[in-house]
Amino acid sequence: MKEITIKKILSFLKETLDTILFVLIAVIVIRFFIGELRWIPSGSMHPTLVEGDRLFVEKLTKPVREFQRGDIIVFYPPEEFLKKDFLSVLSRLTGIYCKDIAFIKRIVGMPGDKLEIKSENDGHFVYINDKRLDEPYILSKTDWTQCRDDMYCGPFTVPDNNYFMMGDNRGNSQDSRYWGFLPQNRVVGRAVFVFWPLNRIKKLTQQG
Repeated sequence: MKEITIKKILSFLKETLDTILFVLIAVIVIRFFIGELRWIPSGSMHPTLVEGDRLFVEKLTKPVREFQRGDIIVFYPPEEFLKKDFLSVLSRLTGIYCKDIAFIKRIVGMPGDKLEIKSENDGHFVYINDKRLDEPYILSKTDWTQCRDDMYCGPFTVPDNNYFMMGDNRGNSQDSRYWGFLPQNRVVGRAVFVFWPLNRIKKLTQQG
């Protein structure tokens, strides 16, 4: 009787461990190759994204489609140190107890772009290759953080394999103006749609 009970316990434990392992592998595969869910904690992307928005970040096109100006990207900021021990990597892959800080901003400058932020009578504007960039998605053209000498406001050329990132709320966004260029290998994925709350469901585009 005891042997039968022990065998049942061992069989149950094996099935449970197999199930847990399968779920972990499935989650890793989905998050690594397909996409993941994220939520918005701050107001740096107003009015496009607001606090509490839940969105889907896709990774399917990352290996085959170059990101484009206007894409909304989730990424690890350059100054964020990513631990590479087993548990840290596992938490990053599964999203379980992951404490890595990720930002969400919009690509404004592409590799090779000449970029400059200018203050003019009617507001603040980004110039790409000496042409004013049309940005219908920003919160305000006047409510911007004034450029200082220690900020990245140009003129400069965006290096190869890097992006210049900015939040749509230019008066309240810790973006490339403060910490510089974003290496492409720090990108998590492209935000494609908001799925929650229900009254906020929408597709995210390069124009808004």
